[in-house]
Amino acid sequence: MAFRGPKVWLWRWRRNPLRRRADTVEAWVVLGTWLLTLFAGALAGTAAARSVESGLARERAEWRPAVALVTEEAPGRRPRDGDGTAGERVWVRVGWVAPDGSPRSGRARVAPGSAVGTPVTVWNDPEGHLVSRPATAAEARLRGTVLGALLGVGAAAVPFVSGRVLRGRLERRRMDRWDTEWARLGPIWGRRTG
Repeated sequence: MAFRGPKVWLWRWRRNPLRRRADTVEAWVVLGTWLLTLFAGALAGTAAARSVESGLARERAEWRPAVALVTEEAPGRRPRDGDGTAGERVWVRVGWVAPDGSPRSGRARVAPGSAVGTPVTVWNDPEGHLVSRPATAAEARLRGTVLGALLGVGAAAVPFVSGRVLRGRLERRRMDRWDTEWARLGPIWGRRTG
């Protein structure tokens, strides 16, 4: 690894008679890596967030609630107030009328101990298939932000890691050249000082 002295900003871009071609190439690699990292991360993250949010907004616009009736006795017992099982749900068969007027049936989550004929709200897509409750606008924004951030970081990692690998290779090549030069000139300097 090369000796690194005190940090001097933009030293590769300054005029210097000791600046080698490898320093200029490395400067461009570093600049390109950072620009590509920022651009790829921002672009991928924004596109993913918008895609997720628009998909969830489409679901909110198209999916409709319907009242379904429980068609089989739900297992378990009805939770009482203050009971710790108030948030639990069980899967049972329910029946409802689709938007086109045809009778449908499926499985939905209901409170334990629900009797046959108990009304339950279910959600339908435009074809009348049973779907989950659509995400609210706030939930969609949160999902879009989280997925966009994750995808943005993943996309930004590609040029960042590639740039680090390329910079490491340039550094190894520079050190090899330095070793070659030192092997050629070192003995000459050694005779003068000794």
